[in-house]
Amino acid sequence: MPSLKEVRSRIRSVQSTQQITKAMKMVAAAKLRKAQEATIQLRPYSSKLNEVLSNLTTNEEILAENPYTKVREVKNVLLVVLTSDRGLCGPFNTNIMKATNALITEKYDDINKSGNLDLLCVGRKSNEYYAKRNANINSDFATLLQKMTFDTVKVAAETVMAQFVSGKYDVVEIIFNEFKNVATQIVRTEQFLPVVPQVSTEKKVSTDYIFEPSVDFIVNDLVPKSLKIKFYKSLLESNASEHGARMSAMDKATENAGEMLKDLKVTYNRSRQASITKEILEIVGGAEALAAK
Repeated sequence: MPSLKEVRSRIRSVQSTQQITKAMKMVAAAKLRKAQEATIQLRPYSSKLNEVLSNLTTNEEILAENPYTKVREVKNVLLVVLTSDRGLCGPFNTNIMKATNALITEKYDDINKSGNLDLLCVGRKSNEYYAKRNANINSDFATLLQKMTFDTVKVAAETVMAQFVSGKYDVVEIIFNEFKNVATQIVRTEQFLPVVPQVSTEKKVSTDYIFEPSVDFIVNDLVPKSLKIKFYKSLLESNASEHGARMSAMDKATENAGEMLKDLKVTYNRSRQASITKEILEIVGGAEALAAK
């Protein structure tokens, strides 16, 4: 049985850890509220923009002329991996790594072996993970999360779009966590480029649009705008998911610390009772020895 001093030391250590995890949970909750509002506000705009674009792109000839819809033989691939800068957020980062590795193995194994697969890692965790595995990493936007505004994200999106148009990459995919609620984040893999017209299973309502100046001009203006919004939305979803995952992880850690404290207090009381019993026995034994003399 551990000594009273050891148990007291462990109790103080667990209490200190519990205070830290409780504080981190509160900080994550405050950040989550702001990130969640930003994500929810952008979703309707992004959805409507895609709906309008879908209605306008029924003509394949218009799409064929757009540089972001060019389907080429896949020889060079870019995967945009969205993780966090810090840990202590449960399986948030691990799930992204697993999904990315599975995508590379199942879909781009030959391209990866030939050295034509690059990773645009946004977030310190993905950069560190793939740097240790000697992957082809683009770290130009590794610190994007530290100052995540639409203007800064737009620069990253435009860079990726320009690289696709120039022919440096034939396919660009984004791997990120989609925010569902505080306890649930869904790993998504979406093709960013080339743009593929969305095929809806629902009956399409014919809308009579008046185009000014022309359909192709509007489509060519909407496609790059929708791509930037999509890139920004992915980062917002990932950011909200990170705070939700960290809040859940810290809540569970605080709860586990409470359970550990209960067990330690029981152990402390038992050790204390054993120590008192031992002292009583020694006193009684000494008294009996004196009485025998």
